[in-house]
Amino acid sequence: MENVFAQENPHNTFTWENLGDIKEGRGDLGEDMPVLVYRLMQYTMLDVLTKAYGSDRANEHFRDAGFLAGTEFARNTLDLSADFDTFVANLQKVLQELKIGILRMEAFDSATGNMVLTVGQDLDCSGLPVTNETVCFYDEGFISGILEAFTGRKYDVREVDCWANGDRVCRFNGIAID
Repeated sequence: MENVFAQENPHNTFTWENLGDIKEGRGDLGEDMPVLVYRLMQYTMLDVLTKAYGSDRANEHFRDAGFLAGTEFARNTLDLSADFDTFVANLQKVLQELKIGILRMEAFDSATGNMVLTVGQDLDCSGLPVTNETVCFYDEGFISGILEAFTGRKYDVREVDCWANGDRVCRFNGIAID
């Protein structure tokens, strides 16, 4: 199916370049903004998508958007030629510098590529009310996109612990798909 909206407005098709020159454009305001503003956009978008498509489909769209973002983020900000340990250390550094969250690798199986990682103080849910659910669907896709960009393998990433579920870090299982 052809994307007619992309033909009408090229900014509807994501490219890294379409992010623009933030330093130039936001001279007096700078590059930073409160997490509140990010979450306002994220959760209102999720609300609209949920009403239009239902919860499962809206969450899948968020995973897809996260995957695209993670892939492009990795390609444009990380050294994809580094060895695994160096890559993880660089990813940890960049995620913390950009105030996305504090990444910790809990387990990695070099034979299968499967891993367990946590993100603390994350952008999407740290501080949310406890609703006994996981909510970081965008993060699942974001992590999956980063891992695929680095390894060349597809990953199914699912959140198993979440702040909204009463935990204090988000924990993700990343399963390499052959």
